[in-house]
Amino acid sequence: MTPAELSQAVQAAVSAAVEAGELTVAVPEHVTVERPKNRDHGDYAINVALQLAKAAGRPPRAVAELLADRLRGITGVAKVDIAGPGFLNITMDAATQGALARTIVETGEAYGRNEALKGLKINLEFVSANPTGPIHIGGVRWAAVGDSLARVLRASGADVTTEYYLNDAGVQISKFAGSLKAAANGQPVPADGYVGEYIGDIAKAITDGVPGVLDLPDAEQLEAFRAEGLKLMVAEIQRSMQEFGTHFDVWFSEKSLHDSGAVEKAMDRLREQGHVFEQDGAVFLRTTDFGDDKDRVLVKADGETTYFAADAAYYLSKRDRGAEVSVYMLGADHHGYVNRLKAIVACAGDDMDRNIEVKIGQFVKMLRDGEEVRMSKRAGNIITIDDVIEWIGVDAARYTLTRSPTDSTITLDINVLTSQSNENPVYYVQYAHTRMCGVARKAAQLGVDKGAAQDFKPELLATVWENDILGALGEFPRILATAGELREPHRVARYLEDLAGKYHRLYENCMFLPKGDEELTDTHRARLWLVEATRTVMANGLTLLGVTAPERM
Repeated sequence: MTPAELSQAVQAAVSAAVEAGELTVAVPEHVTVERPKNRDHGDYAINVALQLAKAAGRPPRAVAELLADRLRGITGVAKVDIAGPGFLNITMDAATQGALARTIVETGEAYGRNEALKGLKINLEFVSANPTGPIHIGGVRWAAVGDSLARVLRASGADVTTEYYLNDAGVQISKFAGSLKAAANGQPVPADGYVGEYIGDIAKAITDGVPGVLDLPDAEQLEAFRAEGLKLMVAEIQRSMQEFGTHFDVWFSEKSLHDSGAVEKAMDRLREQGHVFEQDGAVFLRTTDFGDDKDRVLVKADGETTYFAADAAYYLSKRDRGAEVSVYMLGADHHGYVNRLKAIVACAGDDMDRNIEVKIGQFVKMLRDGEEVRMSKRAGNIITIDDVIEWIGVDAARYTLTRSPTDSTITLDINVLTSQSNENPVYYVQYAHTRMCGVARKAAQLGVDKGAAQDFKPELLATVWENDILGALGEFPRILATAGELREPHRVARYLEDLAGKYHRLYENCMFLPKGDEELTDTHRARLWLVEATRTVMANGLTLLGVTAPERM
């Protein structure tokens, strides 16, 4: 019995008590089933009696006693105790606990998937770094977290569109083009322009690929460097994302909003909602009505539209394309965007508490030999996604960048993340998976298999180590659903680390295969089922993080 099945059984017990007139309450839509830290408190702890007590007009322990009587009659429940103010502590019999191993093996890659977010249409935008240079380490964090979150959301039933917003219009692109033109002509970089080896590389690629570009008049030459430079830079970003295992369904051009008239149409729609006004020759959106610190300019007095106008048009574009929830994943220097983006949603007539979510990611530091490796995009001293891949590899980067909450600053220690030690979290988890694969290889060498499903004897999985790992395996669907609902894929990574620890302890304390002249027993076979179940969950979790599950290391 999985925690989800036990939750349903408790709901059924409440429903039966209501039908019998023993309780007058609404049957809860969901019952939380938790694994207690103290195993003396049973396999699962349930607080439903405390939740129902007030509505029932009875003490929590009295409600718990009533429900306990019904739960004790459920097949697989060995014991039900009442603790503290009214917690239900449930102990399952070994056969019921152990049967989960067979369920997981038979379910395979689908185990853990759920329908918590079934049908919800989510537009998930992340990275979206200006196409004026390679993806730097802050963008690498979002590439790992965003792609993992998309996988988690889809595993929870959501309909997800991943999107990269190309800021291919405006001042920064003009500076980028000017920097390329200057480099190609051997001239100094313009003030506030871009420097670094990549500028010279792109400039040379353009001069090689566009014969006669340096003979064009200045204005035409600048436009050629803008168009060709953008094309090459976007292609480079797309290559890096592909190598990092990050996929985008849509690459959306900011310039297309202006060229198609979408910006003007968006302002008309916002004006119809009554939130657009003019002042001193400029056009504003009254965002202060919805928590912003000041009203935002849509069109300057000189007639130039602002980035904010494009932001408004972009949000409306997402809604027009079917997104119910637009998730923005922004860098640490974008806190000021939160209220203004939410205000756009409210001004458009949507619910800013439901239709938009803005996540802010904190900074990433890199250490080598105990010293911080510093970066500066403008100085050209930039740590790029390719640097990260070269130094620590895709698996280590993706796992380590995803395993922490995005609102915390993290440090990548190159020495640790390239070591084969338990200090390296990705090694710790992957090594557990290879150990499981090693057991399977050894069994094959001995001509041993786990036997047919009908011959599996789950009641033999009765040691404390087996019980611990079965409890953890049963938690995986809940962990995955919670990670999706809270948009926190780091929960999957931390779960895998806990599961790896439990497996390492199981490996050290239980024999999976006969030694020497020992005969193969049903206990060995049952443990092979458990190892395969654990390997399945570990592989499923790593896949959700975009990390490989190696068979050998």
